[in-house]
Amino acid sequence: MSVVDMTPVTECTVTDCSYNHDGCHAFAVTVGQDSRCATFVPLDVKGGLSKVVSQVGACQRTACLFNKDLECSAASVRIGGIGSDVANCLTYTEA
Repeated sequence: MSVVDMTPVTECTVTDCSYNHDGCHAFAVTVGQDSRCATFVPLDVKGGLSKVVSQVGACQRTACLFNKDLECSAASVRIGGIGSDVANCLTYTEA
């Protein structure tokens, strides 16, 4: 059985996500097939853990250079808006 280190989320600039308050407080995020952060929750209630280094739990963006077996192999990821999309993986790099 191999051990995989999960990629940390080092920045999230999505101000209207329930998990983002002074950084991402979700234990793990999922990057969807369209590079959007699938963990994004636009509620007024703040959620997540009080002390956490958020990580990428899964990546469905198979065309990304950093996607290895649906796991993120980037050193870290940044989440933020692109155009009209509110929460995207800004580290996405086409393979």
